[in-house]
Amino acid sequence: MLAGLLKFKAWMTKGLNATLIIAVAFLVMDVVWGVFTRYVMSEQAKWTEELARFLLVWVALLGGAVAFGTKGHLGVDYFVGKFDPEVRKLMSVVSQLVVLFFAASIFIYGGGRVVADALAMEQTTPALGWKMGHVYLALPISGVFMALYTIENLVEIITGAVAEEAE
Repeated sequence: MLAGLLKFKAWMTKGLNATLIIAVAFLVMDVVWGVFTRYVMSEQAKWTEELARFLLVWVALLGGAVAFGTKGHLGVDYFVGKFDPEVRKLMSVVSQLVVLFFAASIFIYGGGRVVADALAMEQTTPALGWKMGHVYLALPISGVFMALYTIENLVEIITGAVAEEAE
């Protein structure tokens, strides 16, 4: 079961990384186009700033999920590493449960409510005309990825599949 979980995690991480690479590439092209139109054509394309803002939100939230999944997020592991080795496993489980609660309650549930409310009110973006609910989908989607990564981390910690880090 653990091998299958690790394969799924690797596949999910590769997919998210590819998505992030594409999003960052679009972000760079958008910003370059905005600068070009502002300084060469004397009037910035109105949609470039809005698109850059939305892409930055998606990149930040999905990138945070990937960083957490690849154990690159400093905040969680830093504090757990400060405990004695006997307490470290328990605190690792507790910290993962706190993250899981946060991902489920704030990102998935709260983000889902924000998306539903924005779609119900039919809010649209001023320059692009997109529905704001679609922009806000970054919250629950990144929350699902964070929850999946957290569950995988919990399984690794509980089964002992992760080698204890040196002090």
